[in-house]
Amino acid sequence: MKAENITIKLFLLRQEIGTISKDSTNPFFRSKYFDINTLIKQLNPYLNKHKILLIQPIVNNEVVTLLQCIEDNSFKTSSLELSKNLDAQKKGSEITYFRRYTLGSLLGLEAVDDDGNLASKPSLPNLIIGTPLFKNAQKGLQEGKSIQDIKKIYTVSTEVQNELLNFKLNK
Repeated sequence: MKAENITIKLFLLRQEIGTISKDSTNPFFRSKYFDINTLIKQLNPYLNKHKILLIQPIVNNEVVTLLQCIEDNSFKTSSLELSKNLDAQKKGSEITYFRRYTLGSLLGLEAVDDDGNLASKPSLPNLIIGTPLFKNAQKGLQEGKSIQDIKKIYTVSTEVQNELLNFKLNK
């Protein structure tokens, strides 16, 4: 049987994968994403079935995702250049992020664009001390809502948050 090249193998693999489940939550942006380790774990059976090797080295300050057919050595790559002058923790986060995105992009994984959806959402109204909205927020706190609940509805500055916390402590 003739070895299929990587393009055909990726096409067949894509037909089988469907949508990859997002299993992790970014609390800062309140968005879902797929963890790189979980993503690879979900993809491994498909990669193994189609005899495709996944490698993600860092080459010349770029995170490279390489999918290589082990039968004929054909391959596809995707890469992103790393930022310069980041501390080790930020660099590690960036590497993980780029590994996830280059792999997802290379495979054309079906996923909701959480970052894009968040960017296109209208901004929340500013909560200003002394306004009817502020009094509504205070009422919500009296009824058992948390500051986090308030932040889901309004944009809350540090000053307003401190005022709400003082209100909650004094009630």
